[in-house]
Amino acid sequence: MTTTGYALLGLLALRPWTTYELAQQVRRSLSWFWPRTERKLYDEPKRLVAAGYATAREEFTGKRKRTVYEITDSGRMALRDWLALPSAPPAMENEAMVRVFFADGGDVESLRATLAAMADGARARLAELEAMEGGEYPFPERRHISRLAMRLQQQQEQTMIDWATWASAEVARWDATAGPR
Repeated sequence: MTTTGYALLGLLALRPWTTYELAQQVRRSLSWFWPRTERKLYDEPKRLVAAGYATAREEFTGKRKRTVYEITDSGRMALRDWLALPSAPPAMENEAMVRVFFADGGDVESLRATLAAMADGARARLAELEAMEGGEYPFPERRHISRLAMRLQQQQEQTMIDWATWASAEVARWDATAGPR
C-alpha cells in the first residue's frame, strides 16, 4: 500500500465517492501537502478494491455509468493500523528553490524574477487558504482536523513570503549572481 492509497482510504472513510469525486477532494484538500497526478488518483481505487480495502459498485446517472467506491471493514482496520505507524520524513519539491540554488549559472535579473514569483505564488496560495477557511466545510464535524492541516500550510506560505522578501532584499544589492559583493 502507498501513502496515496491510505489517503484515499481516509477519504472513503468519510463517505463513498466516485474516482472523479475523490480526485476533486484531493485537489481541494490533500494536494496542499500531498500532490499527486490525476492518473495516480484514478488508478488507486482499483488497487484498494483488489486488496479488499474497498468495494466498487456501478451506478447510473441518467445514461452515464459511474463507479462508486466504499471502504470495507478491512479498509478501516488497515487505515487505523497505518495511522498508528510513524510517518516518513517530509519531502518537499520546489522547482524555484532549485533555480535559486543554481542561480550563479544565470543572471541576477532571473534570480530576482524567481524570488518575486515565489513570493507572489505564496501570497496567492495564502489568500486561497484564507478563503477556504472562511468558506463552507463539506464535513463540518471534521473542521477541527482540517484546521490543523490548514494552519501549517498557512504558516508555510507565510514563511515563504517572509523568506522571499528577505532574499529579494539581499539580492537587490548584488550586481551579479557569480561572486556578488
